[in-house]
Amino acid sequence: MRMFHGDVFLGEAEVFPMKQGAEGSLPFPSNEIRISHLSPTSERCPPLAILQTIAPFSVRCKLQAKLMPPHPSLHRLYLTCFNEYKSAVVVVGDEELHLVAMPSKVEKVPCFWCCSVRSGIYAASVGMLNLRCLAIVFDLDETLIVANTMKSFEDRIEMLSRRMDIEDDPVRIAGMSAEIKRYIEDRELLKEFIDTDTVTDNGRIVGTQKEEVLPISGGQERVLRPVIRLPERNAILTRINPEVRDTSVFVKLRPAWEDLRSYLTAKGRKRFEVYVCTMAERDYALEMWRLLDPEANLISSHNLAERVVCVKSGSKKCLQNVFKDKGCHPKMAMVIDDRLQVWDEKDQLRVHVVPAYTPYYAPQAEMANAVPVLCVARNVACNVRGGFFREFDENLLRKVFELMYENELLDLPYAPDVGDYLVCEDTNFAPNNKDVAPIPEGMSGAEVGKRLNGLAYPRDQKQIPSSTRLSDDDGVALRGIPGGTNIQSNGGSLATTPSLFVTVLQEIGRLCESRVEFRSTVSSGKNMQFSVEVLFSNEKIGIGIGKTRDEAQVLAAEKALQNLESNYLSFMAPVAGVLNKDVNKPPGSGNGFLEDITLSEDISMEEPSGSTLKEQDHSKALDRLSSVISLIRELCLEDQHVVFRDQVRDSGSALNGEYHFQAELGGQILGRGIGLNKDFAKLQAAEEALKTLKTTTDPQIKKHLRPMQQLNFPLYPTQRHRETV
Repeated sequence: MRMFHGDVFLGEAEVFPMKQGAEGSLPFPSNEIRISHLSPTSERCPPLAILQTIAPFSVRCKLQAKLMPPHPSLHRLYLTCFNEYKSAVVVVGDEELHLVAMPSKVEKVPCFWCCSVRSGIYAASVGMLNLRCLAIVFDLDETLIVANTMKSFEDRIEMLSRRMDIEDDPVRIAGMSAEIKRYIEDRELLKEFIDTDTVTDNGRIVGTQKEEVLPISGGQERVLRPVIRLPERNAILTRINPEVRDTSVFVKLRPAWEDLRSYLTAKGRKRFEVYVCTMAERDYALEMWRLLDPEANLISSHNLAERVVCVKSGSKKCLQNVFKDKGCHPKMAMVIDDRLQVWDEKDQLRVHVVPAYTPYYAPQAEMANAVPVLCVARNVACNVRGGFFREFDENLLRKVFELMYENELLDLPYAPDVGDYLVCEDTNFAPNNKDVAPIPEGMSGAEVGKRLNGLAYPRDQKQIPSSTRLSDDDGVALRGIPGGTNIQSNGGSLATTPSLFVTVLQEIGRLCESRVEFRSTVSSGKNMQFSVEVLFSNEKIGIGIGKTRDEAQVLAAEKALQNLESNYLSFMAPVAGVLNKDVNKPPGSGNGFLEDITLSEDISMEEPSGSTLKEQDHSKALDRLSSVISLIRELCLEDQHVVFRDQVRDSGSALNGEYHFQAELGGQILGRGIGLNKDFAKLQAAEEALKTLKTTTDPQIKKHLRPMQQLNFPLYPTQRHRETV
């Protein structure tokens, strides 16, 4: 086959495909080899080591000079490539064929291996591997920052206020009150910034600084943006569009960001090439990154447009799209994000998941551990980089230098992948739901555009349940369950995250003072499926099998909830006359476990059978009331009794057609009931009181109760289950 460098004839070469038959067809069009250019010089890495890293086992064929002695031009090309660590590049469409000069057991014979790789990726990888540099991709919202407009502040304050109105737990009320106070304090600073371009911080008036930024939305005019930086608060106030005051934003930066940033560019040497991938609106994303990297040390201004990648809300993030400019290979990149499921499945092994940043819900959580979250991320990045280049230097490079032209494809060494050194744990939920904010903080995804454009969400939008955090950055259906999964609450549907079933189980375990464990294994079979078992007080109550660990965990948790529901109903039906219960409903349909942690816009206590009670329902209610009161007496000391108080002054008539009862023990309110019938209202109060007595940790209530060993009936469904098995 004739070889050319541009239009210069180099000589003829024999071409030997690596595979036989149709798969071994030669990649060169027109039966000629036309080299377009030579690759960049590599300082320390032979071309085959680079190609094996970014395109493993991509050798298509071997080439050897046909005539001896070889044509002088071909011999010069061979020596140049061999001595200067270059490759000769043949461009075929969007593919590059790299001719790599190889040493041979036969002296003075120019010979090459031909490797295929996506166009442009080799040139980018040469520099990174020479400098021992990898890529790191950051998410923004709830990973590095939390941002709010006046509208988002007001919506969150209103939502928390509504939740406080229906909350009975004084501890939760105190927590929500403190959270509202933090929102109000920052909202007032933002309002002052909008009105006066100043803020009053601890009695000190701070004015704006005009900072020059890149033109927004592709414009050409110079843009000066008003900014106030409050380093003591780790906060910045800025205006996305300087001409529109309603685009003002209050931004909280995650603590320890400076530590992570300084590691990435220590002593002026880049350890990582930095990218951003977010579902936020572009002008907002560019400004948030400018606040994080004001001196453009991580991403230079001329690279900013390509390095900040905005993904449509609801779409999957993908490293292939992040590197659409072919600046890096996905195998050489790691991701820092607070959500794993928003990433394409093939990239998830390269994601380091951090807990979501929740400065309003749990400001102390960020510094609760000895090492801050972003310092942990810095350490992870350091370990990943060290492991990757240790494998590259000690294994791949050493073995590549030993290879000869006559070696086979299988003699190539293993190439490192960032995913090999980044252990991806299940960090998308916190045990017992203690560190998970009930509502998303700040703005994410499509919400940014709506907030900055003054568009409010519909007023009838369902309130987010306290057991999960949803944001537009999530944007995906529940993985592992076909078609996604919804949890029904008071007649409405609420999209759930993969961690909800797990969180519910953890909450049940907390209430029952029982341990919930998830044990996972990977099958050694061809399909490599994950299997997860759920243990409740060391008893297996559910199992799930899936293609990923998350999928298996969700299925196992859902099955465990169904089993717990079945056991719960089988226990309650004989002793309490359970009415109108559908055992086949999925978890989240009012099975008694989810009541404490699922909320909707409107919570009411209604009669299960409509506005009137039939005689048979009334009779069942009386029997049920008698059973519940008997159970309550079993729990209490002999000299202690639960008192039922009618809260309607005139016992002969109901307020607004309803009866109101509350159950008390030693002056402590245990439960309340509302109904169109006095007995049914009393029954509701009694059932709530029974539930309180079984699960309470309040010492003022527990002092009126019998010790556990004196009780004559099982408190929790699993105890009954163990007796019957």
